[in-house]
Formats: sequence, structure tokens, C-alpha cells
Amino acid sequence: MTGAAAPTAGDTGSAALSRLQLLVNRRLDGLLQGDYLGLLPGPGSEAGESREYRTGDDVRRMDWPVTARTTVPHVRLTVADRELETWLALDLSGSLDFGTARLLKRDLVLAATAAMTHLTVRGGNRVGAVIATRAGDLVRRPALPGRREAQGLLRTVARLIEAESGEWAGGAPDSLAGLIDALNAPPRRRGLAVVVSDFLDPPERWGWPLRKLAVRHEVLAVEVLDPYELELPDAGVLELVDPETGARHEVQTGDARLRERYRAAAAAQRERVAAAIRAAGARQLRLRTDSDWLLDLVRFVAAQRHRRAGGGSR
Repeated sequence: MTGAAAPTAGDTGSAALSRLQLLVNRRLDGLLQGDYLGLLPGPGSEAGESREYRTGDDVRRMDWPVTARTTVPHVRLTVADRELETWLALDLSGSLDFGTARLLKRDLVLAATAAMTHLTVRGGNRVGAVIATRAGDLVRRPALPGRREAQGLLRTVARLIEAESGEWAGGAPDSLAGLIDALNAPPRRRGLAVVVSDFLDPPERWGWPLRKLAVRHEVLAVEVLDPYELELPDAGVLELVDPETGARHEVQTGDARLRERYRAAAAAQRERVAAAIRAAGARQLRLRTDSDWLLDLVRFVAAQRHRRAGGGSR
């Protein structure tokens, strides 16, 4: 299967967005056949069947009568509300303006936005967004139903990306914690919250806001990564620029010990991120600039379906 294309740096015009949406529609509808209730099950209000408890299940959904009767922990499944409200928290801060493979991380944010809206907008569901820009502003789009509104949201993200691309020009980007907190207040109708970021801020800053968000909503954390953030190439002396601050550093990548220290530190950092997401009770989807992001998304959705269907009912 060929890799999924997406608008590349500077290629966020209407024609590029049309191609992206066509790609998303064809690939997702072709690979995710059959009826399904959105990307993740909504909190719902109508009681469904019970199944045995599995690690990671929400303890707030424990089915105590069945648990007492069978002496085996069970959780009560719920049927998602007909109209699901989805909120996207999109990180477009300076660190997303980076990429060494097929596309930049900020282009992946746009691609993920297109896929998430496609998966959640059908059936009268509403989709809104809070977007953290490179300059530190928060741009809000109200949650509205319909594909036309979803396309408008996508165009807003594309315009912000195009307007802020290029060399670092100052500014103090808002933190990831601030972006997530924008979904915590004011309180919103229970639904699905999707946080799309590279999660480079220390987890100690955004872990608690993410936990608060997961108390009220189903939460999906979409982590956007580039391979060079995990492992440095052996490419001699490289000048690296911090897109958040503009600071420049020269690094001798020919040093094998330095590359190993970098690899180990990067792995430890990503594990801290994963641990913080798990502790919040959220799901995690990792998308990379060097992989087929649509195929990775399809595999994730299929795994969620399998997880919800497994365990049987009593």
C-alpha cells in the first residue's frame, strides 16, 4: 500500500485541501467499512450490555450488580449518544514547524484534523476546535454540525499554518497545558476530545489538565513525531535551530556516543509522555512524518473496535 499523501509545507491552498479530503474520504471509507459509532465510543447515556473488566477500563463504568453476582469485575457498556460533540485541541506552536521526511509535523496536524472531522462529523455530530498558534494565541471554532462547517474548520487550520510558516519571528507560544485547559473551561457537553500535539512540553505541565479533561470526556491524544526526534543521523556537524526560541546550536552527529545518548534520552522522553497519557485515562495514537499516517489511523480505529467488541457480555 502506498503512503498517504498530505499537503506539504506551503501547499495548503484550496486545491491541496480538496485533494487531502478526497484522499481521506476514499481511504477511510474503503478501509473502515461497515457502520461504526465515530472514532471512539462517546460517553453515552443509554445503558448497554456488560463485559468483564480489562486493564484500562474506566472504573466509573463498573457494573456493580453483575460484579457482585458473578464475583468477577464487570463494566457497563453504553450506547453513544446520537449526536456526539467532538472538540479538537490543535497545537500549531513553533516546534510543529519541523520535519525531515515526507512532510512537516504541522502538515500532519492538518492531515489528522481532516481525518478526525471525517470520522466524527457524520450523523449530525458537532465538531469544534481550539487552536494554539505559533504566536501564542488561541483561535476558537465553535462546535457546529455538518460537513460544510467541518470543511470551514479545516480551512481555518490551513490558513493559520500558511500564515505562520517560515523562519522564527519571535513570540511566546502558549503552553500545551493552556491549550488543553481551553477545553476544560467553560465546561462542555460530554463527548470526545482529541488533542493533537508533539507533546514536547514536560508532562508535569500538561498531565493534570489532561486528567481533568478525561474526567468528563473520552480523550484521544494524537502524538505527532519526526524520526529525527527519536534518533540523530550520522551527518557530521549540524546546526540545529529551536523553533520555539530561535536559539541555534551546532551538534557533531558523527559522535556515536552522542547519538546513543540522544536516542536513549528521546526514548525516555516518549515513555514519560506515554505514561502521562495512560495515567490520564486517555488513548494514544502516534503519527510519524515518515510513515503512512492514514494506515496508522485505520489500524488504531480497528484496534479500538476490537477492544470494544472483545470480552463478551453477560
